[in-house]
Amino acid sequence: MSYGIPSAEPSADIPVCPRHPDRPSYVRCQRCGRPACPECQRAAAVGFQCVDCVNEQKRTTPTYRSPYGGALAVGRPLVTYVIIGLCALVYVLQWMVPGDAVFENFAFANIFAVSEPWRMVTAAFLHSQGFLLHIVLNMYTLWIFGQALEPLLGRIRFLAVYFISAIGGSVGFLLLTPDRPLVGVVGASGAIFGLFGAMLVVQRHRGGETKQLWVLIAINGAIGFFVPSIAWQAHLGGLITGGLAAAAIAYAPRGKNQALLQTGGLVLVAGLLAVATWFRVTAG
Repeated sequence: MSYGIPSAEPSADIPVCPRHPDRPSYVRCQRCGRPACPECQRAAAVGFQCVDCVNEQKRTTPTYRSPYGGALAVGRPLVTYVIIGLCALVYVLQWMVPGDAVFENFAFANIFAVSEPWRMVTAAFLHSQGFLLHIVLNMYTLWIFGQALEPLLGRIRFLAVYFISAIGGSVGFLLLTPDRPLVGVVGASGAIFGLFGAMLVVQRHRGGETKQLWVLIAINGAIGFFVPSIAWQAHLGGLITGGLAAAAIAYAPRGKNQALLQTGGLVLVAGLLAVATWFRVTAG
């Protein structure tokens, strides 16, 4: 006959995760010191923190905003890089896809303004295959102005200005060349000129120097009148649209309704483009 000594509960001295009591954990949160199982661990600068401390830190950490209310875009201008990457990818596809299939399906022409209006945007990602400098100069300019504007406006606002300007370039071509319904237009130039207009508005709003920017706009604008293959109409449309879109962002009063007013202003600019398109098409 043997006599046993009662033992303690197996988990009595084993640390367990507060969120999952059935899971032993010997890793403790660097902030609160509580055990955290692998599912509840979040990598920190040193060691790990538990998910509760990470969530609490997010709630108490202030959100830093750009001068115009957007989330502060620190580091590299990601939106700018993504747009450049997409343009480069599409350019490669233009060479790889047999025939002119990419051009025929995505370029903008006045005849498609109503039946396929999405071409007003897709055309901004296509470039001339016969003139390599077309894409090179556009992407270089986008890289320069994107680095300046994206941190100021915030990524979402910058993207909105770019896309609305691309549409504005197509609408400008539609309004100023009504007798050329079948002429295809490609290139990011309209959107790039939109960034010119946006930078001009932002610089004036911030009290910066604009003389050099005016010279740059004048030189690039004049080229369109001397080179037959360049659509100056798209440049002008993009320039005006980009300026209006940037004004809607820059001059919206600060406060809790700033984002709402900016959104309303951008929608208004897009609406004006839609009305102008409808008027041009219905007028014949």
